[in-house]
Amino acid sequence: MEREFSKAMTRPARTIDLAGLLEGRKLTPFNYLLIGLSWLVTMFDGLDMMMVSFTAPYMQDELRLTDMQLSGAFSAGTLGMIIGGLIFTYIGDRIGRRPTIIMCTLAFGVFTFLTGFATWYPALLALRFLDGLAIGGALPLAWALNVEFIPSKLRATVVAFIMMGFSIGSSLAAPLTNWIAPTYGWEGVYFAGGIGSVLCAILIAIFLPESPRFLISKGVKPELVHTTLKRLDPALDVQAEDRFILADESKRESGFQLGQLFEGRLRLLTPIIWIGYFASALGIFFKSAFGPTILERMQIAREVAANVSAIGGLLGAIAGVVIMRLSARFGLGFAATCTLLIVPMAVAIGMEWVPAWLLLPILVVQSMLVGGCHTAIISQLALYYPTGIRASAGGVASAIGKMGGFIGPFIGAAILTAGVPAVRTYAIAAICPFILFLSIVAISALLRRPEPAANGNGRVAVPAE
Repeated sequence: MEREFSKAMTRPARTIDLAGLLEGRKLTPFNYLLIGLSWLVTMFDGLDMMMVSFTAPYMQDELRLTDMQLSGAFSAGTLGMIIGGLIFTYIGDRIGRRPTIIMCTLAFGVFTFLTGFATWYPALLALRFLDGLAIGGALPLAWALNVEFIPSKLRATVVAFIMMGFSIGSSLAAPLTNWIAPTYGWEGVYFAGGIGSVLCAILIAIFLPESPRFLISKGVKPELVHTTLKRLDPALDVQAEDRFILADESKRESGFQLGQLFEGRLRLLTPIIWIGYFASALGIFFKSAFGPTILERMQIAREVAANVSAIGGLLGAIAGVVIMRLSARFGLGFAATCTLLIVPMAVAIGMEWVPAWLLLPILVVQSMLVGGCHTAIISQLALYYPTGIRASAGGVASAIGKMGGFIGPFIGAAILTAGVPAVRTYAIAAICPFILFLSIVAISALLRRPEPAANGNGRVAVPAE
């Protein structure tokens, strides 16, 4: 009787536009669960990737590494991120976001743990590379997965919040190192980070869903689309027999092609994004790699130097969300202004114009703005590309940016090896936020222009906030 009643209540199957279904909705507990899981992934990403910056002084003392060898260890991880961002985001666009994120998270946990055994320099380079390989794949996929569950007006906010996890993880590497390294050595820091990341991988394997937009764009597992949407909101009027489409995207029969990043307005947006991402990543990774070491050579105690970097990174994570939201309200000009403020501060520090009593606060504020502006701008990245290529587009842009991150530590090592006072590196690095400022201004101007007419491959819309 109940089965017959259920059949009677079942309406005829219909075609449902998933984009329209999600647009305008509020976040549900399922959204918050997904955001929390992705935040954990990026937090352990940041912790595992950046702990080398804070363990570097201990490793340099024990393993007798030169500045150039240290830069090799930093850049090996960044090179891994570049390649991993290309490989695993492509895999994520082929087999799905969920399995690829789980695989990457488990892998970087294992390789971080094994780094604690790397007392031979070539082994250290190899493990840092493999660690970066997995981390580079997890980050853009975590962004893409969340973007595909929420309305467009909330996407930048959610991505910025998830990015904040990376910054907080990076900052936690400092107190973790100060707590563990003096007693258990730098090796213990990697053991702790690796175990935490593996536990995170187990957690997301249990709860992380697949993206329904991905499934629809690939035309696979329609029953899973229905099940996932019911997890998102049990009140949604969807049935297993319904046909789901994405009306906001043109159907693509082939896989990702690089030319898709240059269709319509993306023809100009993509290279500008790449330039800004490259310059910002160069500055970020230089600061992350040699920041604590440079502060120590500026006669700041090792633990204080680590804490200054950590506090600046933590405040930068919060500032990223604030700058992004205010930029959404007042325009990208706000983000451009915040980025420009970094330049005179960096020059003043580097030229030693800052009084000694004011140096630590200025260092914290400058570090906060560097991280915050990077997060605020990069959080916009995923919004400019359609679902079918979003992860791949993010991976390519991340790879371009990480090339700056790869070069940054070598530039820093060359400057320090040449005998330039450590403090001068701040003035030299000021060029990075200035280039990012010019890129933001160019993006803002381009978004105000009418979009080019559709071409034969379908128009790529750039959503505005």
